[in-house]
Amino acid sequence: MREFFRSIAHALDSGRPAVLVSVLTAAGSTPRGAGAMMAVFPDRTIAGTIGGGSVEYEAQKLAEQMLSAGGRDQRRGYRFVQGGADSLGMVCGGDVCVHFQFLSPDDPAVPAVFRALVDAAAENTGVWFLRRLSGDTVTQMRAAVTADRSDPALAPLLTAEPLLTEEGWFSIPVERPGRAYVFGGGHVSAALIPVIARVGFRPVVWDDRPEFAARALFPQAEETVCGPFSGIGERLSITGDDYVIVMTRGHAADYEVLAQTLRSGARYIGCIGSRKKLALCRDKLLENGFTAEEYARVHAPIGLDIGAQTPEEIAVSVAAELIAVRAGGERARRRDGKDA
Repeated sequence: MREFFRSIAHALDSGRPAVLVSVLTAAGSTPRGAGAMMAVFPDRTIAGTIGGGSVEYEAQKLAEQMLSAGGRDQRRGYRFVQGGADSLGMVCGGDVCVHFQFLSPDDPAVPAVFRALVDAAAENTGVWFLRRLSGDTVTQMRAAVTADRSDPALAPLLTAEPLLTEEGWFSIPVERPGRAYVFGGGHVSAALIPVIARVGFRPVVWDDRPEFAARALFPQAEETVCGPFSGIGERLSITGDDYVIVMTRGHAADYEVLAQTLRSGARYIGCIGSRKKLALCRDKLLENGFTAEEYARVHAPIGLDIGAQTPEEIAVSVAAELIAVRAGGERARRRDGKDA
């Protein structure tokens, strides 16, 4: 989403207006949910998507009209049913409320907000895009970050999912706080990093072998670290916003990582491996003071049960599980693990 906001900031800084199209609410079966966004520019190009198809086509036409007329903010409802003035002639059965905000480069505060969103998204922090609507008109707009949770007025708006309040505040999470720490730089990790980076996770790779922690191997990673697995606590401070993915080359290293992260409060801990390898880790952890309840937090075998075999397929399986956890989904079915 950082690139989406960067494209808007670039247009505004270049003196070009834009229309920001946002799904305020969605009910039933719809292509995208609340918080989906699209920007429409004077040359008829777009950034982002609110789901494609008829609703996006109609929304783009209205946005282009607003750009031609110097537009004012509006909202429209679209129904995915057959018949009716607001029908799109589709049979999905849902409906959406879409907001159209005219962004003027002549108001210095407008490009400043989008530059702030881009800058904040580059940091390891949660970022939210906040707007307040009075009727159809956006009266306030700002970027917020995790530190703003200390502000009683802002804290209720900084939620994990898009939020539209009775007071007219519309909050969209742009970047969620936390990193995805991948321990082990082998074949599955090499396949996993580009996948999770593409869907909004911030990967960091750790390996104790320089050749497997080389920056060139993981261009999509935020960082690579080379060091003994026994020294994680000296280099990292894992929080409840972080994800821990254990993919080392053996159960001894797996144990080192799990022993240091199991009580970290990390949002997700997953460990790759065969059931035999995982049982060895579990037994050693229990022997050294960890409880069965603590170990039960570990997603092991790692990933959703999709019958994955190759490193690339396993990467998709793990990425899907991370997305499910991030979205607040229940603990998913497991697949049989493969030796790392």
